[in-house]
Amino acid sequence: MKFHPAGKSIIRNTLLFIILINVLAWVLIPITIVNAVVSLATLVVLVLVLQFFRYPSRQVTANEKHVIAPADGKICVIEEVHENEYLNTKCTKVSIFMSPFNVHINWVPVPGQVSFLKHKKGHFYAAFKDKSADENERTCTAFRMKDGREIMANQVAGAMARRILNFLKEEQKVTQDMEMGFIRFGSRVDLYLPTDTELKVKLGDKVTGSQTIIGKLS
Repeated sequence: MKFHPAGKSIIRNTLLFIILINVLAWVLIPITIVNAVVSLATLVVLVLVLQFFRYPSRQVTANEKHVIAPADGKICVIEEVHENEYLNTKCTKVSIFMSPFNVHINWVPVPGQVSFLKHKKGHFYAAFKDKSADENERTCTAFRMKDGREIMANQVAGAMARRILNFLKEEQKVTQDMEMGFIRFGSRVDLYLPTDTELKVKLGDKVTGSQTIIGKLS
């Protein structure tokens, strides 16, 4: 299993912490059953951390008419809204909620150029709550396609997610096989699409980042 570079320091520190805890337990607590429980508990923690930062190998089928899922997770919101941060127009918002058990890599949903990139500080409400889209800490990334249309993908922090990584730069040219970023420990990604996008998903659907088609552009 490969692991994402975003988790390199956390995996290393977790391993060091687990080794230290187990050595102290076996040296200071002469009770075998207690030591066994400590070892089992730390093993579970290690497995959870490793699975969180797993790095799946995926083949991306690029299509400029398709909006692909920027993240693994479940569709938790589909609604029409007015996007006020940058697009300043009516959009179809599609939100993907990522649990701590999902892969947390975020992919570029459409090919084009990064036309807007901004990190906004905010709260850390549970990511599945509606107000998290507007009030939580987030990184907003807009993509301008070759026909001039733009969509936005917002990486939104949650109650557990306190670290949003974005690997892109403004004016950078992007393709759908590129990574947009990474969110540590559970959150959501909000897509703001043109209202005439033909959606291919519905509420409750499970989607796979870089693989599932969210919608077809007109």
